[in-house]
Amino acid sequence: MIHINARILGAVALALVVVAPSAVLAQNDIKIRDLTAQEGAMPVRLVGYGLAVGLDGTGDRAIGGQTAGPTVQGVINTLRRFNIEVPADLIRMRNVAAVLVTAEVSPFLRAGGRFEIHVSSMGDARSLRGGVLYMTPLVADANGPALASAQGALLVSDGGAVQRYTPTHETTARIPSGGVLEADLPRPAIAAVSRLLLREPDLGMATKIAAAINGSMGEKTALVEDEGAVIITLADSGSKPLAMAKIRELAIAPESRPRLVIDGRDGTVVAGGDMVVGSATVSHGAITLAIGKVADNDTAAIPGSVRLPAGIPVQRVATALHAVQTPVNEIAAIFAALREVGAITAEVIVR
Repeated sequence: MIHINARILGAVALALVVVAPSAVLAQNDIKIRDLTAQEGAMPVRLVGYGLAVGLDGTGDRAIGGQTAGPTVQGVINTLRRFNIEVPADLIRMRNVAAVLVTAEVSPFLRAGGRFEIHVSSMGDARSLRGGVLYMTPLVADANGPALASAQGALLVSDGGAVQRYTPTHETTARIPSGGVLEADLPRPAIAAVSRLLLREPDLGMATKIAAAINGSMGEKTALVEDEGAVIITLADSGSKPLAMAKIRELAIAPESRPRLVIDGRDGTVVAGGDMVVGSATVSHGAITLAIGKVADNDTAAIPGSVRLPAGIPVQRVATALHAVQTPVNEIAAIFAALREVGAITAEVIVR
């Protein structure tokens, strides 16, 4: 009995070894909905002007009088809606800030749907932390009707506050689910012939998408128009929305692109794949990065000098630069220089 169980366990283990690689590959596939957008389904951008209240003395340095600024005038207009009249020359405040409110909404969102909004200071406020956005109408055009409204407690990101060489930005904030759509937006109709627009135009990816659609929906359903679009021809019978939903759920194997993404605020470096750095020397500001063969008897310890062997991973280079407290802007400039001289073949993106 023990020998039989051992054989069964061995067979199960072998099956897991055989199945595991294909399961991993399936998990890495990307659905077409994450790679494309339907033609005409462009997001609607909303904007509004409002007031952030409840600040702890970090708001705009607003003083009333003949030279009253937009913050004071905004408070006066708000109070007038409640039949409260306050002379402008009597207003002194530091707990209010004039802010610009922006948002991006899907055209398929219905009235009553919620979405995230972003708030940015327009005056000389030092911080929006702890503030609350007063109800603000949002419009798509400057002179258009209000399509949504926004309000709620402001959330300020800590950013790179834990790193002493990185400044903290507290004049921008966000409110998750702080916006409410008050009117339905014009929605694109699904025609018999439509297009899927690639979020990142690429001929190889467009070809893969068309092949996956034709393999599932039938030949000549999809045709590559160019690097940025795939034409979809749907049959007259059946439900077109269901057909598009099935197409968007199809999965394809992604194409690996060597990319190096650097966060412009806290210096975070994200490298895709096994990316290494070749021989190069970069001198930027007070930092000198030398990548190449290091002599065995080289014990020089020059302040601001970073010496690393060739073929080192990108993340180790980033770790070495962080260890000597290299400013974020210099880290981005150093990696961009390595890209220009050919030491890095990946695309460098600074955000």
